[in-house]
Formats: sequence, C-alpha cells, structure tokens
Amino acid sequence: MALPIVKRYLIAFEKYKWIGLASFGLVVAGSTLVAVQPEPAPNYLASAALAYTRPAVSFSATGTQIQQQGQVLSQEILLSDQIIESVATQLKVKPKTIGENVALSVPQAAAAPKEGEAAAPAIIEIKYKDSDPKRAQETVLALMQAMVKLSGEINTGRLKAIIAKINERVPRAKIELQAAEQKLERYDRLQRPAILAAENGSLLNAVTASQGQQRQIQLTLSGIDAQLASLQNKLGLTVNQAYVSSALSADPILASLRTQIYQTESQIELLRKDLRPQHPTMIQLQRQKETSEKLLQQRATEVVGGGGTAAPLTASSKAIRSNSNLDPARQQLANQLVALQTQRDTLQKQLADEIKQEARLRQEYSLIPNKQLERSRIEQEILLKKAVYDQMQAKLADARTAEAETVTSLSIARPPVVVSDEKPPKSVPITLGVGAILGLLVGGGVIFLLGALEGTFKTQEDIRDNLKQREVNLLGELPLMPVDDLSKEAVPTILSAESPYLEYYEKFRSNLRRIGGKNLKVVLITSTSSSEGKTVSAYNLGIASARAGKRTLIIETDLRSHSRCQSLNVTLDYDATLEPLRYYGSLSECIYLVPAVENLYIVPSAGPVRQSAAILESSEMRKLMEDARQRYDLVILDTGTLSLSNDPLLIQPYSDGIVLVARPNYTQENMLGEAVDQLVESELGLLGTVINGADIIVSMPQPIPPRVYPPEEREVSVG
Repeated sequence: MALPIVKRYLIAFEKYKWIGLASFGLVVAGSTLVAVQPEPAPNYLASAALAYTRPAVSFSATGTQIQQQGQVLSQEILLSDQIIESVATQLKVKPKTIGENVALSVPQAAAAPKEGEAAAPAIIEIKYKDSDPKRAQETVLALMQAMVKLSGEINTGRLKAIIAKINERVPRAKIELQAAEQKLERYDRLQRPAILAAENGSLLNAVTASQGQQRQIQLTLSGIDAQLASLQNKLGLTVNQAYVSSALSADPILASLRTQIYQTESQIELLRKDLRPQHPTMIQLQRQKETSEKLLQQRATEVVGGGGTAAPLTASSKAIRSNSNLDPARQQLANQLVALQTQRDTLQKQLADEIKQEARLRQEYSLIPNKQLERSRIEQEILLKKAVYDQMQAKLADARTAEAETVTSLSIARPPVVVSDEKPPKSVPITLGVGAILGLLVGGGVIFLLGALEGTFKTQEDIRDNLKQREVNLLGELPLMPVDDLSKEAVPTILSAESPYLEYYEKFRSNLRRIGGKNLKVVLITSTSSSEGKTVSAYNLGIASARAGKRTLIIETDLRSHSRCQSLNVTLDYDATLEPLRYYGSLSECIYLVPAVENLYIVPSAGPVRQSAAILESSEMRKLMEDARQRYDLVILDTGTLSLSNDPLLIQPYSDGIVLVARPNYTQENMLGEAVDQLVESELGLLGTVINGADIIVSMPQPIPPRVYPPEEREVSVG
C-alpha cells in the first residue's frame, strides 16, 4: 500500500500535471538557451591590496585613537558612491560598470597579538574585472588612491570634529565653574562668620555668657521680690495701691478739697441737731459736699492719669480720701515700693531677652553642621567642575598636538597585477542534463505545492488523523462505488444482496448502533460541501439497515435540490409535489416503497422549492417526523450541506444524532474543522464521521459451489 504522501502527490499530479509539464518545459528551454549561448569574450582580473598603517611616532592619545578608528573601515565606506563616481569621471567609465565588476575583501577584526609578537598587518584585497587589461589596472590603481585619500579625510574630519566639540563645550564649562565659585563666595559672605564663630568657640562663649547673665538677673530678682514683700507687709498696700496713695497724697489740690469736705461735714454734723434735712441751709451744705466730692474724683483721675486705667482707682470719694492721707514717712515707703516694682519689671524684661538670645545662639549653633556640609558640597561642586574644565583643556591641547600626527590609515601594500580570467568552455550535454534534472524537480515541486495549497484532504489517512486529533468517532470508511447508470443524477447503490460493498455499510450501521445505543432511531446525515457523498451514504445505510430486517425510512430533507429516488428504482409523481405542505401532510402520498429492497421506504424530496426553511419548520413536517419515529425502526434524514444553508440545523431537533460525511480530495480541512467545532460546542449530538470514497480494494465474492454428495448418501437419500 502506497504511503500517504505518495497518494497526495499522485492525486495532485492528476490535477496539475499539465502545469508541472509546463514548468519542466520552461526550465529545459532555459537550460537549452544557456547551452547554445556563445562563449563570452575573455576577461582580465586586476588585483591589488591595501594595508592599514600607523604613524611612526605618536605623542598624543587623540592621534592614537583616531588612527585605531581609521583601521575599521567597512566595504560600504570604501566603495561609496562618491569614490566610484570620482574614479568613473577620471577614467571616463560608467559608475555602474565599476560597481558591478569591482570586489572588495575587508578583513574581520583580528585577535590581539600575544606579548612579544608583532601584530600582523590587515590587508584589504581589491579585484576588478574588465575586458581591457590596461583599463582594469588603471581602475584598480585609481580606486586605491581614492580610498587612501578618503581614509586621510576621514581621520582629519574626526580630529576637527573633536576640536570643534571641545571648543564648543569649554565656554559653558568655564561659565559653570565661575558660577559655582560665585555661589561659594555669596555663601561665605552670609554664613562664614557663623561657621568661624562656631569653629573658634566664640559662639559657645556667647551662650555661656548669656546663661551667666540670666543667673545674675534671677538673683537680683529674688532680692527685689524680698524687698517688695517686706514693704507690702509694712504698708499693707499692694504696689498699685501704694502708687495711687502716694500720688493722691502728694497733690495739694486734693488736700484742699479734702479739707473743704471735712469742714462741710463738720458744719452738717453741728446743724443736724437743730435743723431738719429739708432745711435750706442743710440742703446747701449737702450740695457743697457733693460738689467737692465730684471735684475730688475728677482730680484723683487727673492725678493718677490715663482716666483711671493706668492704676486701679476706686470710684468712691470716701476711698479716694482714705488713699490720699499718707504721711511723709509712709509716702516715702510707697514711693520706694513703686520704684522696686519698676526695677523688677525691667529685670524680667532683660531676663526674657537673654533667654531669647540664648535660644537664638543655640539654634544658630545647631545649624552649623548643615552649613558646614553645604559649604563642603559647594566646594566639591567647584572641584568637580574644575576637574571637567581641566580635562577639557588637557584634551584640547592633546587634540591640537595630534594635528601633526593625523594622516591616512591606508597605504598601498601591493600594486595592481593583471591576470587573464579565462573560464573552461561549458559542456552542452551536461548543461542540458542539469536543466532536465532541475526541470523535473521544479515541475514536481510545483505540482506538490499546488496540491498543498488547495486545503483539501488528499487521503483518508489525513481525514482519519484530523478526526483523531479532535476526538471525533470514525464510524466507517466506505469505498468508492461504480455507477451503473451513466447519467449525472444517478447515485451508486447496493441494491443487490450479493454486492461486495454491503459489508462496509453493514459495519457503518453496526458502529452507528453501538455508539448511538438502542434509543437511536432518527439519524441526520450531512456534509460540509457538495460532492462528498452524503446521499450515497444515506441510501446505502438505509439498504444495509433494511437488509438487516429493520423497517427503514429515508427522508430527503434537502428541499433545495431534486430527488435522487430514481437510483432506488422509485418513480416520483411530480404532480404530487406541486404543493409541498399537502405532499408532506399525506403519508400515503409522500412515502414510497423501494421495490428492490424489502423493509425499505423513502420520502422523496419535493424540491427544489424557495421556502425550504418554512417547510422544514411546518407542522406537516413535524407530524411526518413524529409518525416516522413511531412506525419505523430507523429513520435516515438526508439533508443539505452545512456550507450552503442552515437547513440541516433546522431539521436537527427531529434527529437523535448527526453523522458528517467526508471525502478525500473534496472535503476542505478548515470547513470540516469549523463544522465539528460548531456541532460539538453547540451540543447538537455529533455521533461521528464516515469517510466516503476511501482508497479500499474491494474483492468480489466467490460463488459458492454446489454440494456434491457421496454415492452412499445419494442412495440413502433416494431410498
């Protein structure tokens, strides 16, 4: 049995053999043209070599670096359009001619030499092919000179670029350095005195002195507090009361008013015994007293000052008279008490100022480390910028020194040498033989490629492997059957009970029964596209079921196509199908008996009709399906293809399972995969798949010879 790949190739060969033959002919024709071409004119090959060089003496690092970079030139740089055009203009040759005939071999980066060994010079090979030997030599020489000149220009350009970049950067670096120095100067102007005071100890001495001054003030305050307490005990007055009493006692106007009040009160006391309070004299004396008291209060307010708010002043005239009667000794003690209070307030203010001064000095001392760190940071910044500026200056000086050392990195190591580049004459038989072999390979490859691009399963093995990967049951492999009727509408059927194809469909039926179980009565058979043999499989499955003694009914539910019932020797009355709903509503009209097979019945299609979906979903079709399920052991639904319409999905609810039919060289791989995935994901009851048209050799059954009885048995039988 042939391998699957051989089968696929043979199938593709049957389809595309003329295309493969045409490809073979084109390749052979091309080789023939090559074989009959005249021998080209002799060519001359001019070869030369360039070597990387270094200056004899180098004093600058920049010059050494540029020379090292100049020793890494790519083929694109050495054979640039500029060089080719300049050489072509010089020699009056087309630039395209030079570009097509020149070859350049640039060495790869070599490993570093071992210690004590000299580095091997890197060689650049240049080759040029031309029919004129003199022109070939001149072209190579011109190319070498242009490359040497280009190398020098590249090195000089790199040096100039370095100098220009440094000159561009130096002013900015100088400005940054000056800005950093000015920043340090401003910082020192503001913060340097504090830092120096902390460093020489004067700041700590100031803190200590402030603390001593505070202690001295506190001692003085303690003495003043003792004196204040003693004077207050002696006078029986507070500081504010002593101040008011001293001020009031020292004023002569208050003393005069107080005397007048005493005199008026004395007269009132003398006249009260003889006169009533309503007496005019008593009333006049009372008014004089009130006026004197009022003047006393006003004067007391003027003496104390501030409208009486500077010191607590009692509003009653009696209290004012009581506070203004200090004798000179007590008045002196009151003045001393007020002076001590004033001194105490002054010392407290000095103490508060000293405390604030100490806190400020301590705060300033605590910030000294941060100020020192900030100054160190500014100094470090100046050092870094100065280092960058110094490096730039050093690099600039080194680059200017390298101006005298920068030369080309290439030199001519070997002058051009011209040799004849003759090729042996080609052999016509060998060329034709190679062309024939290539033609066979190209033609066969084209055939195989076109067959692979079709996207169809070529062999039954391909379908079987695909189904195995998707875990789909394989219900059977059915061989391709011959058609007795030569018409295109005929369907090959196994009407004869002695047909060798019957056993394959019997195996299909038993596998279907085994997988579907005893409750399987209605089977829907469909395919992904046309010409895959779904009707053949449905008809012959029905015949196999009927041969097994099962009442079997085949219902053609593909209402978009004509009926194929004539393949079962059934003649359809087309007048009965003019009204499809009436046709399917009458069991006596739509169910036909297959004459050649016992127990087999068929409901031919009433198609083609336009409203196939409406008929499939009608109540007549539903009733037909229900009656068929009750009256028959197996009902086979032959539907349309899944790629043309949704009719199979509309009739699916009446079935117990779906069987997909696939056929090598007809079934598309992607369509079968999509159909299987849709049926499995939708849980529509996919039972499995059958492979129709499989490559199976069917052996014809041998006739059974008649039994020959021995003579003794014949005699007994006759007797």
